[in-house]
Amino acid sequence: MSIPKQTKEKMQATIDHFKGDLKNLRTNRANSGMVEGVTVEVYGSPMRLKELANITTPEARQILITPFDPQTAQAIAKGIEKANLNLQPVVEGSSIRINVPPMDQSMRQEIVKQGKKKAEDAKIAIRDIRRKQNDLIKKQKSSGEIAEDVMKKGEKEIQELTDQFCKEIDTLFAAKEKEIMAV
Repeated sequence: MSIPKQTKEKMQATIDHFKGDLKNLRTNRANSGMVEGVTVEVYGSPMRLKELANITTPEARQILITPFDPQTAQAIAKGIEKANLNLQPVVEGSSIRINVPPMDQSMRQEIVKQGKKKAEDAKIAIRDIRRKQNDLIKKQKSSGEIAEDVMKKGEKEIQELTDQFCKEIDTLFAAKEKEIMAV
């Protein structure tokens, strides 16, 4: 596989990871991503919430969790409380309802700050991939596998990919920031 193609795949994986990170950032609207990754102690081992229950958002400020096994409802509620998400789960029979409180301005700014850090981390990962792939191309050139012009073309392609993916990170974060700051 060509080095620019490898580079693109690695950078795309970084973008996919960044999208997952953004999904977990809290906005003023309830979303299932807020609790999907919560670890719950059931059946004697820790499991992620999305493996134990169906998570829906029936209203803009409410999350409804319906466990596959109704007897795990109390354990799920405890797991959500332990996760320190500032959410209060309410067990109603075999389901758990969470009312998501509105965020104040300082809380929104703090979450935007976390998002900026995640965006910067993603860009650092992209630039790190660029550096490693450029090193690979230079090694191929020094060992005589490829010619100088092929190396220059590869470096140019890698730089273009780097610019493209960094711009995508900025675009994704700008949209998320707008969503977080919406009242």
